[in-house]
Amino acid sequence: MRKEQALLFELGAPGRRGCSLPQPDLPVKPLDELLPPERQRKSALKLPEVSEGELVRHYTALSTRNYGVDSGFYPLGSCTMKYNPKVNEEAARQPGFAFLHPCQPAESVQGALELFYRTESYLKEITGMDRVTFQPAAGAHGELTGMMLIRAYHSSRNDQRKIVLAPDSSHGTNPASAAMTGYKIKELPSDERGLVDLKALRELLNEEVAALMLTNPNTLGLFEEDILEIAALVHDVGGLLYYDGANLNAIMGHARPGDMGFDVVHLNLHKTFATPHGGGGPGSGPVGVKEHLAPFLPVPLVEKGESGYYWKDDLPLSIGKIHGFYGNFGVVVKAYIYLVMMGAAGLRQAAADAVLNANYLMERLKRSYTLPYDRRCKHEFVLSAREQKKKGVSAGDIAKALLDYGFHPPTVYFPLIVEEALMVEPTETESKKTLDRFAEALEEIARLVEEDPEHVTTAPHTTPVGRLDEVRAARKPRVCWEGDEKSD
Repeated sequence: MRKEQALLFELGAPGRRGCSLPQPDLPVKPLDELLPPERQRKSALKLPEVSEGELVRHYTALSTRNYGVDSGFYPLGSCTMKYNPKVNEEAARQPGFAFLHPCQPAESVQGALELFYRTESYLKEITGMDRVTFQPAAGAHGELTGMMLIRAYHSSRNDQRKIVLAPDSSHGTNPASAAMTGYKIKELPSDERGLVDLKALRELLNEEVAALMLTNPNTLGLFEEDILEIAALVHDVGGLLYYDGANLNAIMGHARPGDMGFDVVHLNLHKTFATPHGGGGPGSGPVGVKEHLAPFLPVPLVEKGESGYYWKDDLPLSIGKIHGFYGNFGVVVKAYIYLVMMGAAGLRQAAADAVLNANYLMERLKRSYTLPYDRRCKHEFVLSAREQKKKGVSAGDIAKALLDYGFHPPTVYFPLIVEEALMVEPTETESKKTLDRFAEALEEIARLVEEDPEHVTTAPHTTPVGRLDEVRAARKPRVCWEGDEKSD
């Protein structure tokens, strides 16, 4: 039975207080001396009148409704919601890191600069790039930075290219980032294998193409087997190859984008390197580049000299700053701890386990759902609920039904080239027992579609809030309390 949570305004009683303070010993200035009359309220602010216990219990109860990687399995395809080790959090809370100010002189923050320097060296080794900037605040910001670097590179050569190619399976931020830098987008189709269509690529490539934006493995979870030929084709017309690093978790320690021919890569520290990114942030989207793009990186960069670490600002061709200071430092600290703890062997094992988990789930679930590309996957795979749709149950219905089994649903309706897509990424941090429970839930839902489809189309049934009117919620959200009396 669904139990509604009372609003804070509905608790307590008039005159109830959460604390009591003694009268001040010092004289208090009249309000008019502290605030001009025109800035003062005309009536008292309508606030809940509750005790401390009521207040604490209310917010504690609300907090238990949040779902994240600390609550349970989070198979969100293309987002790599892996468990975040708590030692990372402890490291980031150390006073020497937590209480720094970005305006401190370099000589007073040598430890922080060394951490930036070391993390950059690790990321260069993992990606095969030559320099890295930590300024981008998250993945899409990294994409935008990468495209700005590509535009700056071509402009410096007086090469005014107009077109960026993006696969039909790409993340939506790829064409968006390219468009924000002034490029025209042309869609590159996939072939029957779910990979880049080489024939179509050859037809689209010409001297107007500035770059091809590519994810490898792609969003179907498939490795682009022709990547070396793709890179050669793009470079032959003077274009650059951009790597969307959202899926790096599948290949870290096994293959490097730089060795595949990529010129620029963005990473998601908040995905691949186990730092929290639920609730919209904070994230970190460093961008690595080959040597020919390094002069255009945002300033400043960390360098190591005879007297210690310092900020290097003298990059005449730099695109400038793309972040207020140096990036989301706390996230970089957590990623550094993860890298140091894992080491090269640990990263390779993490990628291998992620691939193993994905293939195990894929082989089991393709018995109950359609698998449009029935081949060995990497870190994620995409099912289709098109057969269930014929019985009136959509991928969205199945996702909502999963909530009744205690699981966060996978990504739905992406990539767009798969009808009724269910995109699953189990990551390496989940046990076989957890994967089996998740598979059992999806198998049970598939059976319900055959026996009682209405139960699925009206789900969820056990969550605190039932099925919402999504269109109304998006267009007419109610986010403010409206009591019997409104105050100004």
